[in-house]
Amino acid sequence: MKTNAEFWFDVICPWAWMTSRWILEVEKVRDIEVIWNIFSLGQLNRDREMPEKYKASMNDSWLSGRVITAVNEKFGQEKTLALYTALGTRIHPRKEKFSEELIRASLTDVGLNPDLALEMNNTGWDEKIIDSHNRGIRLVGDDVGTPIISIEGNAFFGPVISPAPKGEEAGKLWDGVVAATAYPGFFEIKRSRTVGPIFD
Repeated sequence: MKTNAEFWFDVICPWAWMTSRWILEVEKVRDIEVIWNIFSLGQLNRDREMPEKYKASMNDSWLSGRVITAVNEKFGQEKTLALYTALGTRIHPRKEKFSEELIRASLTDVGLNPDLALEMNNTGWDEKIIDSHNRGIRLVGDDVGTPIISIEGNAFFGPVISPAPKGEEAGKLWDGVVAATAYPGFFEIKRSRTVGPIFD
């Protein structure tokens, strides 16, 4: 029987990227269907003090979120995932600097008009971004970030993983996460990170 899941991501977050690559591996070995939703680190951190370099990242969150939202509205989930993959590949494994040119190249990669990059400055998408973001937050509480995953309505932050498991190993981790989150009194497991995001 197919399992329905939702995934909230921000393009700029390397940890969400790692978890999204795991989910795509899970799709190969388990019968799941994933809906991809925008999470906004810019919205989450809008009133928080932070160093200037992180403020720039929060702006990138808004810019990329607007383009993703526009593509989702105009072309649907298939292109949303494709664009997330194209953007994320350039930003994270390839470590390309975020820019309008990067967005244009990513749009071209997935067969879309590169002029859709101009949506990055269209604040008319912000309400939809905030609505999507808030829907994820309502499921898990406001003391988390991205990724958020909901499995048949049971939502959680994470898992935070590095590197992303592949094949049946990805499926086994999925099985464990599904089992844990199905228990209504399950809230948290945590240990200190010993590695950063390992892109492979």
